[in-house]
Amino acid sequence: MSKSPVTCHVLDSSIGKPAAGIPVQLQQLRSANGPASTFTVLAEGVTDYDGRCMQLYPEAGPGQKREDLIKLQAGQLYKVVFRTKEYFESTGRKCFYPWVEITFEVVNPAEHYHIPLLISPYSYTTYRGS
Repeated sequence: MSKSPVTCHVLDSSIGKPAAGIPVQLQQLRSANGPASTFTVLAEGVTDYDGRCMQLYPEAGPGQKREDLIKLQAGQLYKVVFRTKEYFESTGRKCFYPWVEITFEVVNPAEHYHIPLLISPYSYTTYRGS
């Protein structure tokens, strides 16, 4: 199977290890109304033992290929949502950011978009990965 056009990697910088078991959603902007903008869920996944979610595809129906189900569009806004609260609770820690939402714009749909996320209970950071 080919790689998803959008992938992510989550590292818990407070313990220096991958963050496994974080629910992840890939969403696409449907209606831009300022603060009331709406997004549609395209795919869901969970970070693996290495903190990666490499297959953000919707489920394929009979005769469909998963990689054909998501075609990124130039100029379109997408969002990756990480539900970090469950991860921190599972390790006996509280956190300030229960969800981390990273919105990005696709400039070239032929490119791969990798979204790394570094988390700790009271902060997070991200960058454009490769």
